[in-house]
Amino acid sequence: MSFPRVLERLVQLPVVLFGVSLVVFLMITLTPGDPVEIMLADQRATEEQAAMLRADLGLDRPLVERYLVFLGNAVTGDFGLSFFHRRPVIEVIAERLPATIELTLVALLIALLVAVPLGVAAAVRRDSWLDRGLSALSLFGVSLPGFWFGILLILLFAVQLGLLPVGGRIPFDAEVPRLTGFLLLDTLAAGRPDAFLRALSHLLLPAVTLGLPAAALLARVIRSSMVEVLAADYVLFAEAKGLPRRRVLYVHALKNALIPAVTVLAIEMGQLLGGSMIVETVFGWPGLGRVVVESIFARNYPLVQAAVLLYAVIYVLLNFCADLLYAALNPKVRL
Repeated sequence: MSFPRVLERLVQLPVVLFGVSLVVFLMITLTPGDPVEIMLADQRATEEQAAMLRADLGLDRPLVERYLVFLGNAVTGDFGLSFFHRRPVIEVIAERLPATIELTLVALLIALLVAVPLGVAAAVRRDSWLDRGLSALSLFGVSLPGFWFGILLILLFAVQLGLLPVGGRIPFDAEVPRLTGFLLLDTLAAGRPDAFLRALSHLLLPAVTLGLPAAALLARVIRSSMVEVLAADYVLFAEAKGLPRRRVLYVHALKNALIPAVTVLAIEMGQLLGGSMIVETVFGWPGLGRVVVESIFARNYPLVQAAVLLYAVIYVLLNFCADLLYAALNPKVRL
């Protein structure tokens, strides 16, 4: 990708984020419900006390002024105080974000481990029972609602078989010092393989719930791309030279077949981050998505706005990186 094209995409980034911030602010602010009434629901507060709290939170200001204050603070990374945590929003996000990223990365790893071999096998055995079965399973996997699939996994592996825990991130008796916020890394750094296995057991069900639907879509993309690549002249020439079949498939063909999958992978990564909200709620996973869901019901405006803006930044950057990687893999795009 040429430098002017990269610069153009970088210029588009703040424009997109501005639009996202405006839409999120209006949707959250104009949603029926008063956060002050929710916060004081269990207290016998007077009108004066409610007015003081509303002024303290800045909810008595005009809508335009509140948005300009939010936008100015967001530029400096200051999203104010969370209404209910009574702590800076950035601290709450920094505390919960590693759990969501860890869940997303493991789910993405599961998706790749499932999608790549299945997509290649289906392309090699085109129109076979394996190919047709993969198409049916892919359609079923893409259609799976996360909350329903997660509950089924809980009922099977946690309730009936008792193999995996129902929810949470790690048992209290296996806690380790938080160095990075990523429990799998922290348990290894602490020299606790027992805690690592227990943390992994808590992570498996939510990661599979997120990863398998993503694998279904990715496998279909890889299969379609591999079918085209296997018919290319350079693949036929490599086979004619007598190269091993495995080398032709995974060295010559797969590299080019993954080019369309790069864009899908970036989109899937963003969807996994957003989709983790429901999965984290189902499994009681203490990540950012669960906090966002709780904050939406509680009308915790600052935290919801900051979290959604963060998701938008990550999503746009992932697509930007996908464009760069796409151009690196495919010289035709650079030209």
